[in-house]
Amino acid sequence: MIGIDIGGANLKVVDDDGVHIHYCPLWQGAPLADLLEPYAEPAAVVMSGELADCFVNKMEGIEWIVGAVRTVVPDAAFYGTDAAFHTRPVPALAAANWLASADYLREEYPDAVLLDVGSTTADIIPLNDFESLKGLTDTRRLQKQYLVYTGMLRTNVATILSSVTLDGRVTPVSTEYFAASADAHLVLGHIAPEDYTCPAPDNGEKTADAALRRLARVVCADLDEIGNSGAVQVARQFWEAQRTLIVRAVGRALFQSGAEQVIAAGIGADLFARELSCTTLDREIGSVSDALPAYAVREVALRRAAGD
Repeated sequence: MIGIDIGGANLKVVDDDGVHIHYCPLWQGAPLADLLEPYAEPAAVVMSGELADCFVNKMEGIEWIVGAVRTVVPDAAFYGTDAAFHTRPVPALAAANWLASADYLREEYPDAVLLDVGSTTADIIPLNDFESLKGLTDTRRLQKQYLVYTGMLRTNVATILSSVTLDGRVTPVSTEYFAASADAHLVLGHIAPEDYTCPAPDNGEKTADAALRRLARVVCADLDEIGNSGAVQVARQFWEAQRTLIVRAVGRALFQSGAEQVIAAGIGADLFARELSCTTLDREIGSVSDALPAYAVREVALRRAAGD
């Protein structure tokens, strides 16, 4: 059996050979079924891509994703926010990938908050009260700060910053999509160029020099106006703001749940493990922690099959 996590931007597959991540922008008509062809074997599936704006509503997205998967894997089982597996499109399938992670980890880490930082979002999940997590929609998770909509790669810098301080002067930012979080993290050394797996905002190069140019655009400047140091200031202030949002949400979850430890997963795991002085899940399960929901839904399905 394989595990599949279908997001709006990325398709993640975990099989016996490891992790396979494909850029799969559903809103641009990405050929999901074609990308799944090499993995045509029994599968457990989670999704969050139903929210892509190519769909009129979530149910339309769920029906399309289920249909695309079942053309390749007819007997696929889909995990829902009710913690059950389904074989047909139902509303509970919307954005259940985080719950699959909690379902897999809750017994081994009953006194922990899971922080899973991906390309687009950060999931903050208290694992010590699984029943209270069932049925939560992304809207409710936003309200509870269990979902922080910022990630390592695809966040528009201007959604986090309203202004920056350049050489002591407060400078409002442009709200155009000039630079992404990947640009800031690349410039600051948090990711390598090969980790920059989404398209750049200008569809340009994914190098430090190109990232600096994009960051300068955030304050409507060229590099020869503010210099590399000015662009780096934009990157640093973005990171400070992003870190504050996520760390505060983790602290809130720890306080409210009474949990005593944090475990980090996803492509931002190492970075936030340093910030929070916590452990990373890859020490336990290896590189599949970068695609935790895909791995988790497979393991949950296998456990339940063994228990039947």
